[in-house]
Amino acid sequence: MKALVAQALTGTAGLAYTEVPDLEPNSAVIVDVGAAGVCFPDLLLLRGEYQLRLEPPFTPGMEVAGTVRSAPEGSGFTPGQRVSAFTMLGGYAEQVAVAPDNVIPTPDGLDDGEAASLLGNYYTMQFALGRRGALQPGETVLVLGSAGGIGVASIQLAKAMGARVVAMVHRAGAEEFVSSLGADVVLPLTDGWRDAVLDATGGQGVDIVVDPIGGDAFDDAIRVLATEGRLLVIGFAAGGGIPTVKVNRLLLRNVSVVGVGWGEFVRRHPAAQAQVGAELNKLVAGGLRPPPPVRYPLADGVAALDALANGEVRGKLVLEP
Repeated sequence: MKALVAQALTGTAGLAYTEVPDLEPNSAVIVDVGAAGVCFPDLLLLRGEYQLRLEPPFTPGMEVAGTVRSAPEGSGFTPGQRVSAFTMLGGYAEQVAVAPDNVIPTPDGLDDGEAASLLGNYYTMQFALGRRGALQPGETVLVLGSAGGIGVASIQLAKAMGARVVAMVHRAGAEEFVSSLGADVVLPLTDGWRDAVLDATGGQGVDIVVDPIGGDAFDDAIRVLATEGRLLVIGFAAGGGIPTVKVNRLLLRNVSVVGVGWGEFVRRHPAAQAQVGAELNKLVAGGLRPPPPVRYPLADGVAALDALANGEVRGKLVLEP
């Protein structure tokens, strides 16, 4: 079978589209991949900058959707069944082996690209907003990096939970796309964005900030929190180091900085995947749909990842074998 293999930790330059051995049936569910989600941690893995450092060669790809080729007895899955899965590795290939606990049935009405789009970003943000952020109907959510995969999921899920959404965009021409997702207010991420957010909230600030970018925006994100506001730390896509905060600022203003590590949480609490999946499936059954993903052939995976790294992708990027 064909796969996109990291042969050196040199970013996308170290990737090769090559032939690898077919997978043999074993204790894992073997999935014929229809679409593999691409996410920012994949880029970090390829640079050797992720918290999990791997030595090449390895096949990246943490999110897949496709069809069961084979499954062990008692797994609950059957050949031909459409499924989605968190793989952590191996997804950039025509087939992938997945532990049964990490496999979930694909919701009706979604193709493989859409199903893969729901995995990392939507599971992360369902966990982030519902559990870590304890979002309540009527609260206001500020989304940074709103045109990216996490931002898109944040806007749609926050609206589905009854929140008002203020979305920040820093990419030229992204305003219309972000507005189409249901954001109530769309603002450019310029030097005066803190004052713009306060103006949009009548000077009250926001109850939750979704921050997948970190960097220089972090300090101002804390300043726009309302009393008892929560800043959800999702990631550090902006680069430039990991932000820090003086905790007396949290004490004096009665605000919180909350870590959101979905992958680590589900590793320690495997049952959480089914719980969050059930919550998302209810929203899908009620009409929630991710925007059409940006689709690239697996053979063009290097170009796809370069486009993501260069900020050229709006929404979710998937590779299709």
